[in-house]
Amino acid sequence: MTENVVTHLQGTIVGVFVSTGDQVVPGTVVALIESMKMHHEVAASAAGTVVRVAAPDGTTLMEGDTVVELGPPVARGPEVKSGPASEGGHLPPPPAAASPTRSGSPSGAFAASAGPRGLDRPDLAEVVDRHRAGLDAARTVAVDKRHAKGKRTARENLAHLVDDETFVEYGPTVVAAQRRRRDIDDLIANTPADGLVGGIGDVNGELFGSDRAKTVIMSYDYTVLAGTQGAQNHRKKDRLIEVAEQLRTPIVFFTEGGGGRPGDTDAPGVSGLDCLAFWWFAELSGTVPIVGIASGYCFAGNAAILGCCDVVIATEDSNIGMGGPAMIEGGGLGVFAPGDIGPITVQGSNGVVDIVVADEADAVDAAKKYLSYFQGSTDEWIEPDQTVLRDVVPLDRLRAYEIRDAIEAMCDEGSMLELRRGFGHGMVTVLARIEGRPVGILANDPKHLGGAIDSDGSDKAARFMQLCDAHGIALITLCDTPGMMVGPDIEETALVRHCSRLFVTGANLTVPTIAVVIRKAYGLGAQAMMGGSTKAPLACLAWPTGEFGGMGLEGAVRLGYRKELEAVTNDAERDALFQEMVARMYEHGKAVNVASHFEIDDVIDPADTRRWITTLLAAAPCAPTGTRKQIDTW
Repeated sequence: MTENVVTHLQGTIVGVFVSTGDQVVPGTVVALIESMKMHHEVAASAAGTVVRVAAPDGTTLMEGDTVVELGPPVARGPEVKSGPASEGGHLPPPPAAASPTRSGSPSGAFAASAGPRGLDRPDLAEVVDRHRAGLDAARTVAVDKRHAKGKRTARENLAHLVDDETFVEYGPTVVAAQRRRRDIDDLIANTPADGLVGGIGDVNGELFGSDRAKTVIMSYDYTVLAGTQGAQNHRKKDRLIEVAEQLRTPIVFFTEGGGGRPGDTDAPGVSGLDCLAFWWFAELSGTVPIVGIASGYCFAGNAAILGCCDVVIATEDSNIGMGGPAMIEGGGLGVFAPGDIGPITVQGSNGVVDIVVADEADAVDAAKKYLSYFQGSTDEWIEPDQTVLRDVVPLDRLRAYEIRDAIEAMCDEGSMLELRRGFGHGMVTVLARIEGRPVGILANDPKHLGGAIDSDGSDKAARFMQLCDAHGIALITLCDTPGMMVGPDIEETALVRHCSRLFVTGANLTVPTIAVVIRKAYGLGAQAMMGGSTKAPLACLAWPTGEFGGMGLEGAVRLGYRKELEAVTNDAERDALFQEMVARMYEHGKAVNVASHFEIDDVIDPADTRRWITTLLAAAPCAPTGTRKQIDTW
């Protein structure tokens, strides 16, 4: 006896595709049943001959009810009801006149063989066309206008940043919230993605693998409503900030644009101050690395986003300001051209911009290099000639030298990236690698105030410490300072508060630190460079040129031996006595003598500096994780 064809769910028959006498094989679809607004195939599980259609079109059935009764099969191949082999035995669609009309034409098994297929399907074609409308190829007028100004499009920058075929975009079909004032075709053509291209992809995947390369990228699109912040692109930002927080991925944000957009009509509310973007974006500080890139005009809300980033990369044609021309004029403060507001000559020297580059291509390259330090160690590196370090510091203790030469020789070739070079000149802050491992290097620059620490230098150094600490990068300090800058003028800059940031920040570092005294280590300035004490770092080392003291030698002699010096009436004899006392104190404070008292861990051959660093960092545990450490914007 042949098994009948039954339904496996409750529903109503909407199409029968066999009749009495037809032959079926296993898998032949004999009917469609509608259940919960969906059409499901009813297929034979065995071969046989249709004896009776038990459930014609429109019949309501319960699970297990018979749809078609089958008898023994008849060996007449040409009459067997079976579809093409490539379609799993499904029947071809019946003639149109025979199609049932209840709930529409039968589909299910026959959709693949009936009508357009693949990219020709109208539903898929609509989606493809909608996505294509937002691409540069479909927006030639806007793209040509952008290129005529010597600028790249948002998508061109993104393509340069992200590894090929790794980017997935969030919200590409979104349009501006202006449906009450513009028709949808206009919005699709002229406000693609609501002026914010964003998604997730790989950056530097060839160096670190896809897992560590994942990065959230967002870019305002200046060809869409001047890169302004609209209701929908705020929501897209919120969504991508959530993604970055959940996945713990870095963020790269291209921030060119004019701030808030007053022309959106579809957003609820009055002021828009309840948007979440600035709250959530600022919360990410210290949680994931955040890179901001400015090119062209970046005003108001766009500038606020930029200012929240760990690092700001800006092109030479950038103008960055918390208010653009309209806001300034509206406040009754005068009329200014955009180019007059926050040019790079201002923002590159006042500390707003960390890295100044020529153009957008260089900006993307800098962003990729910056991100690499937070993505892990590299397997290949080139070690410079370490013997060069022996002669970086002149024998003449009063002769200035280039501290960057020491840093460059100490680190892997080509691995240096200096931050905020135009600001806080007395401090040098560098990300680099030593044997492939990322490190942060903080150094005094003896070419500025002899290495004395001022307010700008304090702020620059403290923030760099925070950056390294938040993201688990070991810190190397190179000390050559006569101490804190002194005098009435410097106190007007609130130095007491600014320089104390070094003590508070340094004392609370959780990453491994190593201090190397290159030459001068005097007073509070030296202690600040070491986290508060020579015993605070994993190691406190000195080069042979190192000299130590509670204050500068000359000042110590004048203060401590004033009576003796005043007692000598002959100027030449007094000067000779002074120099003798300075020389005596210098001998007392020389690194070799200080090391013999074990105030420091050792005085070393400069060529051994790198070996000390690699030995200690290889043994150092990872920085503890847990409480999020925010990074000051200043």
